[in-house]
Amino acid sequence: MFSPATRKSNYGGARKDQNTTENSNIIVAKRYSLTGNNSPKTPLHDSNVIANRPSTGTPAPWASRLSVLARIPPVKRSDKAEDVDLIQPVYVGEFPQVVRDEQQATIMQKGPPGEMFISGGMDKETSLAWVVCRNRLFIWSYLSPTASRKCVVLDPPSSMFENGDTSRSPLSPSSWLVCVLNWDGLNRNTHKVVKQCYSAGIILCNRRTRSIVYWPEIYSESGIAPVVSYASVEEAEVLFSPGDGKTTPSKQRQRNKQGIGITGFGSFNSLIATPIPGARHVCMALTCGSNGELWQFSCSPSAIERKKIYHNMLGTAYSGCDNSQLVGSKGYPRSLTWHLLHSFDETKRQFLLLTDREIQCFCVKLTPDYNVSMLWSHEIVRTDGDLGIQKDLAGQKRIWPLDLQIDNDGKVITILIAIFCKDRVTSSSYTEYSLLTMQYRSGVNISTEYVKPTCERVLEKKAPIQVIIPKARVEDEEFLFSMRLKTGGKPAGSVIILSGDGTATVSHYWRNSTRLYQFDLPYDAGKVLDASVFPSSDDGEDGAWAVLTEKAGIWAIPERAILLGGVEPPERSLSRKGSSNERSSQEERKNVSFAGNIPPRRASSEVWDAGDRHRAPLTGIARRNAQDEESEALLNQLFNDFLLSGQVEGSLDKLKHSGAFDRDGETNVFARISKSIVDTLAKHWTTTRGIEIVALSIVSTQLMEKQQKHQKFLQFLALSKCHEELCTKQRQSLQIILEHGEKLSGMIQLRELQNMICQTNAIGVGSSFSRSETQISGALWDLIQFVGERARRKTVLLMDRENAEVFYSKVSDIEELFYCLEKQLDCIIGEEMPFTVQFQKACEISNACVHSLQTAMHYKNEHQIWYPSPDGLTPWYCQTVVRSGIWSIASFMLQLVNETFRLDDATKLEFYSHLEVLSEVLLEAYSGAITAKSERNEDQKGLLYEYWKRRDALLDSLHKQVKGFFQAELQDSSGGTEEQNGELLRKLSSRLLLIAKRHEGYQMLWSICCDLNDSELLRNLMHESMGPKGGFSNFVFKQLYDSKQYSKLMRLGEEFQEELAIFLKQHQDLRWLHEVFLNQFSAASETLHVIALSQEDTSISANEETDSRGTTKRTILAERKRFLNLSKIAAMAGRDAAYIIKVKRIEADLNILRLQEEILKLLPDSNEKQKFQNQLLPPVDLIELCLNNQNRVLALRAFDVFAWTSSSFLKSNSSLLEECWRNAANQDDWGRIYQLSVTEGWSDEETLRALQETVLFQASSRCYGPEAKSFDGGFDVLPLRQENMELSYVKDICSSVEAILMQHKDFPDSGKLMLTAIMLGSVHVGAIVDDVPSPVE
Repeated sequence: MFSPATRKSNYGGARKDQNTTENSNIIVAKRYSLTGNNSPKTPLHDSNVIANRPSTGTPAPWASRLSVLARIPPVKRSDKAEDVDLIQPVYVGEFPQVVRDEQQATIMQKGPPGEMFISGGMDKETSLAWVVCRNRLFIWSYLSPTASRKCVVLDPPSSMFENGDTSRSPLSPSSWLVCVLNWDGLNRNTHKVVKQCYSAGIILCNRRTRSIVYWPEIYSESGIAPVVSYASVEEAEVLFSPGDGKTTPSKQRQRNKQGIGITGFGSFNSLIATPIPGARHVCMALTCGSNGELWQFSCSPSAIERKKIYHNMLGTAYSGCDNSQLVGSKGYPRSLTWHLLHSFDETKRQFLLLTDREIQCFCVKLTPDYNVSMLWSHEIVRTDGDLGIQKDLAGQKRIWPLDLQIDNDGKVITILIAIFCKDRVTSSSYTEYSLLTMQYRSGVNISTEYVKPTCERVLEKKAPIQVIIPKARVEDEEFLFSMRLKTGGKPAGSVIILSGDGTATVSHYWRNSTRLYQFDLPYDAGKVLDASVFPSSDDGEDGAWAVLTEKAGIWAIPERAILLGGVEPPERSLSRKGSSNERSSQEERKNVSFAGNIPPRRASSEVWDAGDRHRAPLTGIARRNAQDEESEALLNQLFNDFLLSGQVEGSLDKLKHSGAFDRDGETNVFARISKSIVDTLAKHWTTTRGIEIVALSIVSTQLMEKQQKHQKFLQFLALSKCHEELCTKQRQSLQIILEHGEKLSGMIQLRELQNMICQTNAIGVGSSFSRSETQISGALWDLIQFVGERARRKTVLLMDRENAEVFYSKVSDIEELFYCLEKQLDCIIGEEMPFTVQFQKACEISNACVHSLQTAMHYKNEHQIWYPSPDGLTPWYCQTVVRSGIWSIASFMLQLVNETFRLDDATKLEFYSHLEVLSEVLLEAYSGAITAKSERNEDQKGLLYEYWKRRDALLDSLHKQVKGFFQAELQDSSGGTEEQNGELLRKLSSRLLLIAKRHEGYQMLWSICCDLNDSELLRNLMHESMGPKGGFSNFVFKQLYDSKQYSKLMRLGEEFQEELAIFLKQHQDLRWLHEVFLNQFSAASETLHVIALSQEDTSISANEETDSRGTTKRTILAERKRFLNLSKIAAMAGRDAAYIIKVKRIEADLNILRLQEEILKLLPDSNEKQKFQNQLLPPVDLIELCLNNQNRVLALRAFDVFAWTSSSFLKSNSSLLEECWRNAANQDDWGRIYQLSVTEGWSDEETLRALQETVLFQASSRCYGPEAKSFDGGFDVLPLRQENMELSYVKDICSSVEAILMQHKDFPDSGKLMLTAIMLGSVHVGAIVDDVPSPVE
């Protein structure tokens, strides 16, 4: 009905001659054939059974009519799936042949002309489609390609078709409800991208008669008999009553003929079911009826128990709430749906029920009593429009909630609403269709384990009401109740609405407006039975919409068709009435005959009444512009001319003028043509022989033809000078073109490998593994199936193709092989398989990966001159998806290594060989990726770490296996000479040595050299593996250093002096030895000086001692003094220009070390003293230790430490020096000294003698006396007297010793004595005894 808009033909009108008509029909037929097997193969024997059927070659009723094909734009259809106009629906596949046969038999039986009583549906979880035709139920997977499609045929008991009201046919299209039970879901290990159901049960329910049939297992070979349950006599009396007394049997039959579902009094409206945890083939089903009933069915292989449960809930469900009724008017409740995806170890499930004015949530316990209780309800039809649909508005007559669906997360609820309105101005009546979306309020816990019955509001509006059609035709209630809602397909947020007369409309809210796309096939193609969603190849994301038709098979609606082909809502109905599909087949055939390029328009559609008004541009979809199309068409023409004539004159200029070189990357026209060459779909591959397709030589032939054509394309680029232009301006495009050749070579290699595997399996020999058809299925074949299935899911145009056909056709997507390998390895090689089978499958997959990639690399080496500069370009086999796929099988093989003891020696060697070459290919891929990142100046730390980690794991495993092989050889042999054993080990390690050398596996190189005890090999590797930081030489030096083999290290360093010098920069404890060896005494002196004063223990670890417990002791002060003395000797030996200053500095540091020893001896015993015992303390710390301990000798030692530091240290620590003078003044009781001098009347001699014993006098003598010793100019930074200080110190109140003393508390009385003491000390000559008593004493 809402067909997508298509562009008009460039031709002004249709041609009238007969040739044009014939050509038009031929074009349509050809266009259709290019999409594969697009029409069923089985024709009717007598097409005249259909009313108004012409006697000419009109297709069978289930075949797609020419009117459908006319909607496909008649542009030239190529074999590229990407080039097909995705605005159109896509034919996916026909019905299984057994269904076709049953349909044909149905048509041949007596009945209304052209009517086929058929009912059908689709199950999203299991991807199963079902059809009820006559008295049989057919079930098949709609994901499987037609050629390999298998159909299960179930025969309900004949009594199912004898019980009921004879006035109503139980074969009416809407008579049946079917529910699929997925027993595979009970197995937690079932995790596959390709969702195939291998174990399922079926519940079949007749809506009108309420008969139930249960098949516990439809895939059982033994054929479990179905279990049947019929309505009781009391139920039957209610079922066949007229309900409202107004519906007559004749009217009801007329409605059934139109295809409207049975919604009479008491008929079932919805059916849901769930497996019971812990019980085999036991389930519980729920149904709701139009008379307000809720039924429960307990199904087991032995019986079905029926129970009407709504009466048991009315008293408790609403107690304390709003006294609502379970249902309102006739026809309700409408819909049942499970609330959340089921966790199969849970014992509770929630389900939602839609009534005439509210949503109700129930909880059912999956226990033997199957207790059902109500949790909450939310009124959606109410006076408050903020909480739902607002009622009692002007013009509203009635509101119908029609269907309800919930998203996969169980958080968003979508309700389809129909509102009957009357315009008060014009008195015209109309119906408004809209969508109401509700969500849980913030903070509401929707988990089954925590939800309890509540009267609080749990839902809120997620978005404003979305109006689908504002003013639609008024329909009767039967039609409204036939409408169903589906959610979950692409584009995200879209829904599909199914009506009882067989139409399907997709509604999508995009860019603040609603857009509609209607899937509406020609009338004699039948109705739309059901819709579902194709499972996406990516986890957690649904695919395109899938539609099951009555006579035309299964179709898909691509996402792009909805986005680009959607139209704004017209003011018209969702039904078939008034659509072009009601026109006669003669009129339709007439339209097709003259239309040519113009698709038939719908005369009644208001969408086109505005003169083909232009749709708003869809900026969200990337579309190629006209220039791109023209450039590609021109390139195609020039290339085809080259294939015919070999001439390329003027091609470059024409292509330049057309803009063919304007784009780079995959959108470049040259890259697109190259991709079309390698991805061409063969027209003649499709076969019904299933797996036999891979045995046909046509596959290899087609691949070879592609390779030859691609090579011709490269020749065209070279001869036309386009190659030079691409190499200069579009390097990435040229890289892609050449990579297509690489991938094509790899695909050919995979094909040959698959042929070889098939031949090997056929003859049963050729490998050391024991093969059994019951245990081993080809691992490569399984992987090909996964890749092909993923490609079919991504491109709905390929759904009717075989998996293997798609895989071998989509050459440019060979990376998908590695993606599926990573995601599906556990499905290809199951843990439950025997370990020998796991080994064989792992080797088969590894061999396929290695051969395909090595062939691609070989192609690149052979065509190296064709390639552009590789700077910054990442080869396809170095991409993350390829590396991850290879690592998945490599890591699996690493796990299998622990089980190799179960295998014989030949099998072990075969397994090792596979793992070895796989490791080499993987490491090469990492190397290429790292190089490209480095050239692009991108961060590569994470990639490098991953590379190193996986490299070391692989090489270590290979090395262990080599050593195991060597030990086994030694045990088996009688014992050869040491030289023979060495040669054997060398031979076993040769390949591993090359891999480790290529990828800088230094640990492995070192281990192999140690195993062989070959110093010459070690030296050769050190010469060959030189890097910017010493390379392998640096690693060898570190190994020797860690093992304390210093003499070997230094001797080896004589041959690698530059590398040793780089290494010793980080190991100065050995560096001075090397410098002495090189007669670089001054440098050795500097190194020794640094070692002696280093605060880092690592720098002198070579001289650390180890106690009996293995713990390392810190270097003692004596060792530091020894290093300083060696530094002094080296400086004197070097005698450079500054050696005298160096010697003085070394002597000063020696004095500070001696002072530290003396200071620590004077400290009282404590934990702090123990901690500092062998620790080098900075001068500041030493001085603070002296100040913190009130000791006369320590007070003087502080000045000694200052004396041996530099002048810069004195200036930067002047405040600390002032604190030392204050501390020195506080060591004596100057008040008492002054009192004694006054009372005793000291003479000058007595005063001098007393002052000499003070700390101030001794400190002044040590700092300023004639015999004072210091390293760098003494204490000029702090003069003694105020008058002696320089101008720069005027502003500093403490810029002299005198100024410091003036702040002393006793200075007013004893100041003269203090100043006398420091002045006498500054001129005193002679020894001063440290341990002298206080003058007071």
